[in-house]
Amino acid sequence: MEFFENRPTRPWIGFVLLWRKWQHLRERRRTARLLRALSDEQLKDLGLRREELW
Repeated sequence: MEFFENRPTRPWIGFVLLWRKWQHLRERRRTARLLRALSDEQLKDLGLRREELW
């Protein structure tokens, strides 16, 4: 068996998944920060209440 036949097809997938998770969490934090900065009237226009923000 040759070396290239026995190696994983996606050796970096673990790092890729961690990177995507980090990007997702960063985007959630950014969204939460933007929503917290809105007034109650602006949140109402979006159909949200202050209690619903995480």
